Amino acid sequence: MNFIGHSEILSRFDNSVERNALSHAHLIIGEDGIGKSILAKRFAAKIMDKDDFKEYIDIVNYKTTKNSFGVDEVREIITETNKRPYEGDKKVIIIYEGNKLTIQAQNALLKTIEEPPVGVYIIILCESAELILDTIKSRCQVHKLFPLKESEIKLFIEEKYSNIDEDKKSTLISFSEGIPGKVEKFIEDSSFEDLRNIVLDLLKDINSHNEDIILKYETIIAKHDNKEEDIFSIIISFVRDIIIYKELQDSTYIINRDKLDKIKDLSNMMAYKKLRGIIRVIDETRINLRSNTNAQMTFNVMMISLLEV
Repeated sequence: MNFIGHSEILSRFDNSVERNALSHAHLIIGEDGIGKSILAKRFAAKIMDKDDFKEYIDIVNYKTTKNSFGVDEVREIITETNKRPYEGDKKVIIIYEGNKLTIQAQNALLKTIEEPPVGVYIIILCESAELILDTIKSRCQVHKLFPLKESEIKLFIEEKYSNIDEDKKSTLISFSEGIPGKVEKFIEDSSFEDLRNIVLDLLKDINSHNEDIILKYETIIAKHDNKEEDIFSIIISFVRDIIIYKELQDSTYIINRDKLDKIKDLSNMMAYKKLRGIIRVIDETRINLRSNTNAQMTFNVMMISLLEV
């Protein structure tokens, strides 16, 4: 499958390689699912003058399953940068989820980014530039990825899922908001469909003002660990659709068209004030989770707030 989108960034990068004017450090910034990993692999393959999407011993990937990248992990990266390449005279280090790098870890990495060994290139992937120190950003070539155009996301869907009917395609284009990863999740991740149904039940249940549902959803959400951002996005998506349907009584601009009947029911059930309150609560919950507070406790507070709006 062809790589779709971000053509200007790819063209700029290729030109830099061909002119031998490429920066030794790169920061790729964009939402989850927008294509950072694929772009990094394309960059690495171009630097190494290799075919795309194959594994090479001198393209070294660093990922973590922990909540943060600490100084110890960065020391391992620094050690690797100082090892000679195995096959040629170049090596590429790709650091995934750079947003997990602690301040101390970023400071530890700074000198290596500033003056890496000859032939070593470092690529950091991150969801938000705000999470990266200015001293790091100033030493990297920054590539900001924006959502794909509608024509590009449509092409992505048609190339990867050729058997999708037109109605489903329209839903996917709207739901994706230009993010290919959202299309993949919608179609391929069965747990994502479960979450959509859970959120619809939650939106209905919070109208009861029954505090027993806090325990109910505490148990349900616990089964979907590390899916917090998906839950938030789904809630906002449905609330948006409910507001639009309340205003227009028309399904043309509804994203979640496959759930239209439930959206209609909820639009009759929920007032504008409550819907705006839900958006406010979700925004506050996102901020609280980024402050590294306990996830389960944060969700419980969120449920209490949703019952009160």
